[in-house]
Order: sequence, then structure tokens, then C-alpha cells
Amino acid sequence: MKSLIYLLAFSCLFTVNLNSQTKLNQTATSVPLIDRSIFFDNPEISDGKLSPDGKYISFMKSYNGILNIWIKKFDEPFEKARRLTNLERPLAGYFWTHDGKHIIYAKDKGGNENYNIYAVSPSAANFAGQDIPENRNLTPFDDARIEIYMVSKKDPNVLMIGMNNRDPKWHDLYKLEISSGKLTQIRENKDRITNWIFDWDEQPRIAMRTPEDGSTEFLAASENGKFNKIYTVSALESVYPYAFTKNNNQLYIESNKGAENNFIKLVLLDPKNGNTTDVEKDPMNRVDFRYAVFSDLSRELIYTSYTDEKERLYFRDKAFEADYNLLKSKFTGTEIRVNSLTKDERKWLFSVSGDTKVTTVYFFDRDSKKIIEQYTPRPKLKTYEAYLSPMEPIKYKSSDGMEIPAYLTLPKNAEPKKLPLLVFPHGGPWGRSYWGFNSYAQLFANRGFAVLDPNFRGSTGYGKKFLDGGNLEWGKLMQDDITWGVKHLVEQGIVDPKRVTIMGGSYGGYATLAGLAFTPDVYAAGVDIVGPSNLFTLLNTIPPYWEAARKVFELRMGSEKTEEGKKLLKEASPLFSAAKIKAPLLIIQGANDPRVKKDESDQIVSALRDLNRTVQYILADDEGHGFDKPVNNMAMIAASEKFLAQYAGTRYQEDMPADVANRLKEMTVDIKTVKAVK
Repeated sequence: MKSLIYLLAFSCLFTVNLNSQTKLNQTATSVPLIDRSIFFDNPEISDGKLSPDGKYISFMKSYNGILNIWIKKFDEPFEKARRLTNLERPLAGYFWTHDGKHIIYAKDKGGNENYNIYAVSPSAANFAGQDIPENRNLTPFDDARIEIYMVSKKDPNVLMIGMNNRDPKWHDLYKLEISSGKLTQIRENKDRITNWIFDWDEQPRIAMRTPEDGSTEFLAASENGKFNKIYTVSALESVYPYAFTKNNNQLYIESNKGAENNFIKLVLLDPKNGNTTDVEKDPMNRVDFRYAVFSDLSRELIYTSYTDEKERLYFRDKAFEADYNLLKSKFTGTEIRVNSLTKDERKWLFSVSGDTKVTTVYFFDRDSKKIIEQYTPRPKLKTYEAYLSPMEPIKYKSSDGMEIPAYLTLPKNAEPKKLPLLVFPHGGPWGRSYWGFNSYAQLFANRGFAVLDPNFRGSTGYGKKFLDGGNLEWGKLMQDDITWGVKHLVEQGIVDPKRVTIMGGSYGGYATLAGLAFTPDVYAAGVDIVGPSNLFTLLNTIPPYWEAARKVFELRMGSEKTEEGKKLLKEASPLFSAAKIKAPLLIIQGANDPRVKKDESDQIVSALRDLNRTVQYILADDEGHGFDKPVNNMAMIAASEKFLAQYAGTRYQEDMPADVANRLKEMTVDIKTVKAVK
């Protein structure tokens, strides 16, 4: 269940080299070139969390170039903090147990996404003269991916987890005792179970199952120990569980089941008979229900969220709403987000941010109404806040008339005429871009680009029809939605059609390849980050633990089991249209990527090399689906901004620290050595 605690627990100035051949637009004369490290290096302090009793704050801070977990007493300065971990790569997240005795975190190896669960005790007694206390791997299985289903509050020493060490496709249910590391199997998963839902008494009341047709079933526990099917949605419908009502009689879920429901709404599900009762949908009837937040104390719904152009919150808890509105009145024109709170829910850590507002984190005491500033993750960026560019929501029509929502960031102080453009499609593709501070948009706007973030059809949040509009449209209408965004900005005179570039990661990387292959006259250059080039090999190599989603991939992308499906997949694969690619391309890949394998990049690199096209290749041997290590990320971004500047006439930061330069050299592949998959 998504309780309140665990839902919310998720300056150096360089001048331009005037001897450079790079063509600068008018931005360079009025806006300083902001060092990329200020955007992309490790934050000084981040991800702060209050201990359950509020006496301590844990947070992330760099040690040997990697963010580690630190802890301090609440009233101590951050400089007095003690380090709890010695990580060799960034972790996937962490939280306090309900009794404050342990901090739990998840970490993989080299980006392989086989996450193990670790525990460390923050008690000073556990240091025992050492630099850090013992960090214990509670699930020491190299080839297992662990999922956490329930974090106990009745017995804070217990986690209920899923583990796929027996069958990589499916997770068996285990009880994990933190103090001893003891694992007890509760149920072997031979029924395609994908999730377990526990009530407030921490009993496993409902199992979620995905049959081979891709649908999702809710199975309710009966008195005889069996599970009976009570609710089903089709493979292309959405459903997600939240929390039981305070009396444990019904379950809050989000769902868009039925042809009559375009938008996801919040409903109550009765485990006895599967009947549902509507609770709430978007009052403006514009977007999907996004999420709900519940109190662990009252077991009541606190507020719900909808994301339109910006986020809208609707409160059920009036006291919580009053405190939230108090904070809004103190920080007008910003977004307020509660990031952490104590067990009694009376003390908060909350962040204040905006599209041009550098994030700052504060402490709030709900009883005294005292607000105390805690930290700014990127304090050097505050120096440049006046030079940050607003992110504006826009809409435009695609090739078939469908309206596409997007965000546009223009370079500060530049006349919006004949600007170079960077199109930055989001990943997923079943996700979306959001309004707010965006490091990529700000960096490239600072370099002189207009930056377009399109929410093409197939993006989530805009209803079932918009999402399903992307079915079988990879490289077709989904790509049109991006291309017509470029046309819209060109027609308005904002963008120079000869200086249009594209860059993205995952599906955004695919959209980059597709853009260069299927609309070769639109783009001057592209940067593909972990994007698939061949949809056949992509589907054949998806991680085994994605087995439940395999049918959804077929329905939304195409199935190689049919001749029609094969035709669709081939037409949509940029690899088979590599000869059409004219624009220079930079490809970036993690060697350990379990989602988009290294072969996806090797194939397109070797094909373009053999066609004598301009292609560069960066490969990190210690990364997976995206770059997590700051030195790798900084090297990748340095290469990207220089590469794009060559073809868009923008400025870029020419220098870089020695470690970044060395790492970039190590990661740069001689394309002559790349071999295509046979």
C-alpha cells in the first residue's frame, strides 16, 4: 500500500572562447555560460529524510564521487554528519524502518538492475571505532531482483518481499527479518502473481495476477486460504492498488476499466464481491487521476493529485490542507512537495521549487508553525537563478489533427526568432514530461537552444484514448507528433529549420533514431542515449522479470508472431532504414543495460559506419539503462553539447575536469572495432 511515509519517502563561470568556430546566438552576450557541473554533478546534499522520531536527519552526500547516506542529529550542522555507507555506485533509494533502528536501501551491480536489499543501523554504538557501521546485504543473490511489497509497522524488523532467484520471471513471496537476515518463503509463485496487497493489519488480502493475455486480475483471500478472482482489467487498461479503508473492508484502487472510462479515476473495490464505487475523478475532466496519499495514523485519504499542464492537488484532510496552504502563502509562485515526515506526522521536510526556482528544502513543525531552512541541493545554481529559462506549456496539432501537449523552454534574453532547436522526447514511451525544473532543458537553453519536450500520443496521463492512440504507431503517428512540433515552431518563426536537433534516452533515444531515419531532412544532428534500433531484438531480449508485460508490448508495438506484426516492427525499426540517415549521430550506451542491450547500439553503429555516415559511440562498462555515476554522466553531457553545437551553431563549454576528460576518453569507442550482432 502507498502510505504517506513510504509514498513521500520516493560557481564557476566559464567564458566563451572567441576564437572558436562555433556560431553564437545573441544569448551569449547577455547570459553567462553556466558550468555543466552546476546542473549535473552530485548535489551537495539531497534526499533528506527525518527519522521516525524526528531527532535525526539522514541525507545523501558525495564520498569519493558517489552519493552516500549520511546522518546527523536534527539540531547539528550538516558538517557534523556521520557517513553510514561506502557505495561504489549510486543506490536506488532508501528509507527508515518504523522504529528508527535501521535504514534500508537497494543497490544493483554496474546497472544490471538486480537490486539487493541492504540494512545499516544508524545508532552511534554500531560504529565501534570504525568509519562506518556494518552494511549487511540481506538478499545476497547475484542474479535476483528483489521487490518490497510491505514494510511492517507492527513489527518494524520485518519486510515482505518478492524474490526471483528460483524463477527469473516471477517473484516468490518471502518474509525477511532485518536483524538476522532470515528469509522465510511464504508462497511459491507458480501462478503469475505480480504483486501482493496487505491491509492495515498487515495481512496479505489481495494478490495481483497477470494471465498470458496480459490482463490484470485481483485475487482476494478467502477463509479457506484460497484466492478467488474478483476484478479484472484488460491488457490495455490501467489499475493500481493504494490502501485499504480504515476498517479494512474495501481497497482504494485507480482504474479506467470499461469503454465508458477514458480517464483513470479513484474507486473503492470490495474484496468480497469485486463491486466498485467511484470515489473521485478529475474535476476538470482533462487528465488521469495520478496518485493518492494516505495517513498511517488515521488510515484516511489525505489528498489526491492530477497533473495537467501543472500539478493540481485536492485535499480530504482539512488540517493537512491548511498547513499546506500556509506554506504556499510563504512561497508564492512555487511548487511545494512534502518529502518526509515523522511517525506522528507532525513534522515535515518539504521542498520548494519551480521551473526557474532552484530547489530548497525546509523543516516545518505543524504545531508551532515554525519553518527552518535546511539545505539547497545545488546552492551554486542560485547564483544563476536570474538566468534560468521559464518552461512554458504549449499545444499544437499533429499530422492527423490530434492536439499534442508539450513544454517549450526558450533561451533567456534571446529574441524568439530563428533559434536552434533541441527536441527532447521522453522515455517510456508510456510515461510523460512534467512542468518544473529540468536540468537538460536549462543546460541546453543556456547554450542557446529552444528546447521542446513533447508529450506525443502514447504518453500517459492524458486518458485512455490518447494513450491507445500510440498503439502500433512507433515510428509513425507517434513520430509525427514530434515532427509536427518542429513544424509548428518553424511556422511560428521561432526555430531555424536548418538548425533542428534531437536527443533523448530510452524511447527518447529510439525517437532520435527514428527521427533521423524516417524524417532525414528535419534534423541536423541527433544524440541517442540507450535507445533501441531494432524492435525485433528489443522484444527478444526484454528482462525475464518483465514477463507479465510481454503481451502489452506486443499489443502496443506489434507482434512478431504474425506477418502483419513483423511488417510493422521492421518498418518501425530504424536499423532497417539506416541508409536513409544523413545527419551526424552520437550514440551513448551502458554495457550492462538489461532493458536495451548493448547490441542495440552496436547494430546501428556498425551499420552507419559501413555506410560511411558520421557516427560517434560512447560506451560505459559500469552503467546500465542510463548513466548514474556523475563522472560518466558529466562526460556524456560534455560530449553531447559539443557534438550538437557543431551542427546547430550553439555555444558549449569547452573545458572539463581532468577526471571527466579521462573518463570520456575511456568511454569513447573506436567505431572500426564495433561488430554487429549476427
